Amino acid sequence: MNHKVVILGGAGLVGQNLVILLTREGFSNLVVVDKHAENLRVLQRLHPGVTTIQADIADAGDWEHALADATAAVMLQAHIGGLVEHQFQRDNVDSTHNVIAACRAHDVPYIVHISSSVVNSLAHDWYTESKKAQEAVVATSGISHVVLRPTLMFGWFDRKHLGWLSRFMKRVPIFPIPGNGRYLRQPLYVMDFCHIIHACLTRRITGAYDITGREEVDYVDIIRAIRREARARTWILFIPYSVFWMLLKVYSLIDRHPPFTTEQLKALVTPDKFELIPWWDIFSVTCTPFHTAIRETFAPGPYSDAELAF
Repeated sequence: MNHKVVILGGAGLVGQNLVILLTREGFSNLVVVDKHAENLRVLQRLHPGVTTIQADIADAGDWEHALADATAAVMLQAHIGGLVEHQFQRDNVDSTHNVIAACRAHDVPYIVHISSSVVNSLAHDWYTESKKAQEAVVATSGISHVVLRPTLMFGWFDRKHLGWLSRFMKRVPIFPIPGNGRYLRQPLYVMDFCHIIHACLTRRITGAYDITGREEVDYVDIIRAIRREARARTWILFIPYSVFWMLLKVYSLIDRHPPFTTEQLKALVTPDKFELIPWWDIFSVTCTPFHTAIRETFAPGPYSDAELAF
């Protein structure tokens, strides 16, 4: 299939997995634009036939020409965690204005926009507000589009969430968990999500959809499943929330780009339960059971061993 698809912010968790799936499905004209040089090199090494462009799409530039003759754009760019408010505005909102302008200039007929379940969350933070603003830009673009709002995702190339946790487990003898760890999560297997994107690209589905993990799993049980499949020997230690928060705060003074922040800790313990729609029927995809997905994620292989940088 020679239809040109441009994937913006495509060197991260979803993008890397999406390229695997689309190439398997016969897409032969993929262009990935991302500002992260190291992660783009990982993608290029695994998929030498994919065109990669290093660029910060929050700035106007030559990358916009990549959208010429594109049949669809997939917008994955997102700033998830950080300590500077302006970065959320720049990476999530300003970049979207630029992408929409470039899509209009090159008559791109269809957009798949990856939003987040946080737009329906009780949380109020920089990430949540920037994702709401980002959706609004897409909604008023005048371009045919679909909005997908996934919950916490995991799978190959996970550098920020469960993947980082698994690597952390292997390095330390004790794994701390805030409070009692009974925080309901609805984790979504990233490859299931990529199949949804594929369905959107092939069927030109429109509308907005909340894509929630089908199974409800407590955070502590997710950690135990990761420890088992990653064969880590770390001990799990429950720490009072206030102590955990202080440790993260101190760490942020050492590392200006921490993998886990106090804002993300607050979001972790916020009692959210997201609506579950039958996306497996809507998009005609198979839903992978949580424990099967965890096993696939950490099974030895060329993708499970690939590690992205922050």
